[in-house]
Amino acid sequence: MADPLAEVVSLLRPRAVYSKVISGAGAWAVRYSAFGEPSFCTMLEGECVLAVDGQEPLTLSAGDFVLMPFTPGFTMSGLTPDVPAVPVFVNPKLAPAPVDDIRHGRREGPPDVRMLGGYFAFDSPDAALLASLLPTLLHVRDVGRLSVLVQLVREESLEAKSGRDLVLERLVELLLIEALRSTPGEGAPPGLLRGLADARLSIALRHLHGDPAQPWTVAELAKKAALSRSAFFERFSRAVGLPPMEYLLAWRMAVAKDLLARNDFGIAEVAERVGYGSASTFSTAFSRHVGQSPGRYARQH
Repeated sequence: MADPLAEVVSLLRPRAVYSKVISGAGAWAVRYSAFGEPSFCTMLEGECVLAVDGQEPLTLSAGDFVLMPFTPGFTMSGLTPDVPAVPVFVNPKLAPAPVDDIRHGRREGPPDVRMLGGYFAFDSPDAALLASLLPTLLHVRDVGRLSVLVQLVREESLEAKSGRDLVLERLVELLLIEALRSTPGEGAPPGLLRGLADARLSIALRHLHGDPAQPWTVAELAKKAALSRSAFFERFSRAVGLPPMEYLLAWRMAVAKDLLARNDFGIAEVAERVGYGSASTFSTAFSRHVGQSPGRYARQH
């Protein structure tokens, strides 16, 4: 059966932008505006406070890992309270890779806290939709594998070796998958992780992802999950954040966009692969969902 988590990450097409060592000493606080790309950090030593817009502040300690798939605004600070935050401007699509470490607060002497942080980008044209299936904030404590992956991203990004871009793409994919599967899904906000954490819904999601061309109905998916139609509909909608048929349509269109962008398939074949009996029916549905015809989309991408 299909692995929905791996499929979503694959369609997101993450690629590395950069990573950096960040340290702080004394009283300090910095404010980052929302920039909509994924960001991450792993704590190397010490403690700091992370306050993400709309979330309760977190105290991060050595060994912690944080990932924000669609980074909102946030403030990071030392443990000294009520320090005015210095604004930091970040544009992941324009910023050059940093070479030197970044230091906040007191410049001299050893740092109180050190972390390895950075951000990457999603190349998928459906990034906003796919990222909306993931939690705003992932916080994992004491996961050594993630720290190793972050360090590998850092080392690879600073070296001009052959195959660098491909290696970085694969490392970032691994980083994202490892972070997502290390996060308990039961308490996650509505989205794919929470749906996969439900044993019954997980079965239906795997069938749906495994064969999007199948003419699924709510009743058939409910049968796969061993639930009544009404119980399945309510449970799926609450856990995933979308009714089953809306989720299926969104997934079919995400797969169709990916196939059209590759330019390896004709519209009729794409239509068949995502469950439409004819190119004209698919074109109508695609145009209504995306706002342009499949042919025009393929030419633009």
